[in-house]
Amino acid sequence: MDEGGARVEVEDLVEDEVVEDPGDDAAEGAAGDATEDAAQEAAFESLLEFLKESRGFDFTGYKRSSIWRRVTRRMQQIGVGSFSDYLDVLQVDQDEFTHLFNTVLINVTGFLRDPEAWRELQEEIVPQLLAPKARGESVRVWSAGCASGEEAYSLAMVFAEALGVEEFRQRVKVYATDVDEDALTTARQATYGDRELQALPDEWRDRYFERSAGRYTFRGDLRRSVIFGRNDLVQDAPIGRLDLLVCRNTLMYLNAETQAQVLRRFHFALNPAGVMFLGKAEMLLSHGRLFLPIDLKRRFFRKSEQVTQAGRRAVTTGRDGQAESRRDAALEDETLLFSPLATIVVTADDVVAKANQRAEAQLGVSPREIGRRFPDLEICHRITGLRSSFEDVRRHRTSMWQHEAEFSRSTSETLVFDIQIVPLEAHSEDGVSIALFFTDVTRYRRMTVELQSAHRQVETAYEELQSTVEELETTNEELQSTNDELQSMTTRCASARASSTAPMISWNPCWAACGQQWSSWTRS
Repeated sequence: MDEGGARVEVEDLVEDEVVEDPGDDAAEGAAGDATEDAAQEAAFESLLEFLKESRGFDFTGYKRSSIWRRVTRRMQQIGVGSFSDYLDVLQVDQDEFTHLFNTVLINVTGFLRDPEAWRELQEEIVPQLLAPKARGESVRVWSAGCASGEEAYSLAMVFAEALGVEEFRQRVKVYATDVDEDALTTARQATYGDRELQALPDEWRDRYFERSAGRYTFRGDLRRSVIFGRNDLVQDAPIGRLDLLVCRNTLMYLNAETQAQVLRRFHFALNPAGVMFLGKAEMLLSHGRLFLPIDLKRRFFRKSEQVTQAGRRAVTTGRDGQAESRRDAALEDETLLFSPLATIVVTADDVVAKANQRAEAQLGVSPREIGRRFPDLEICHRITGLRSSFEDVRRHRTSMWQHEAEFSRSTSETLVFDIQIVPLEAHSEDGVSIALFFTDVTRYRRMTVELQSAHRQVETAYEELQSTVEELETTNEELQSTNDELQSMTTRCASARASSTAPMISWNPCWAACGQQWSSWTRS
């Protein structure tokens, strides 16, 4: 049988006898499920994007499984079957945002939660933080993800116990932030019931709370040292120059990439001897370059000191050394902050680490930009060639200048900068950080333009003057010629007059003689 006949036989067999595969239905079902899952994923992403744009909550950095589960739970509570339908509900019912956020942002907190960890904080960590500080030197503490405030007030009481109430009021500031406005409202009221205060020692409750109408309110004079505000760890700039940063059981809800971004901001926010206090579920096993464990079991970490001068690394020890290191770091920060040049410092992984006041005033790089990737900043898109120059410095590890770079700050104002891009730790094997210095030459450019314009005006005036001089010279020549002609005419006239009056002079004696003769004749 030839090949053509074989093909015909097979085709006839397929047409005449259809053999059903029991796996076909399963495959079709799996394909349908995959399509449905993709549609659900797309609808879920649209929902997250809507929350970000309409309310400023960026949940894209949260673990997908956690946020998916919590949003689904809320949808089940109100009987909504799909993410697209739930998006419609949010668009027409503004109150639903509050219910959703209360479901997603689980505010599990309490006074002195995990007592053993708080005991170590009080007995070991806080004394170590206070020891190198000079008398009267300020203490800055940040409770990130403070929920309804119990953690922030716990920190205030720990430091009040260590310093005394009077010194606490003068020296300590406890910053407490969260993204949940309802939780912050509760925290600002500083009022709690018996159940919330059960974990507190009785003497602390009596010392730091005032009882009223069956509830307890935190002391007003100490309450002024606790400052509450909204801060999104994923989007907003961190609070800086911290001695202690407490962020318990918050990072666990973020994905690995977002965790890394937040931890870089935390590292920047802490003082050289600063301590970070995390929750039980957070290990930081993959971030040893930024933080070193003090007590891994209790989740205390210290900032890993990285000395950037000439690629050397050193750890300052002892009370005097730590105090000197803190003073040097503070001096460097102050120098950068008040530098007359707009300055931006970018880490080896392209993250903005520092930006001073001049950078904010001239370039719009505010503290909110710290922690963002430098190539994503607006100035990289609005200053031609800046990104490529930055990459060249990163690649070749040599400084370079970009002269007279224009930056349109608004439709009516354009600034001109000479930009120096300098590699830091150029010989390091771990990557190179970069500092950018922006020298404002707008005034000099304007003066140069004005000077060139004035020069052109002078040249024009000189040309006009030269033309006038030439015209005057021409006129002078014409006048000289006219004068010569007048002189010639005068000479000719004088000659003519002389020639016409000579005969009259010769006839006068005759006339006189004739007159005399006539007279004599008359008398006779």
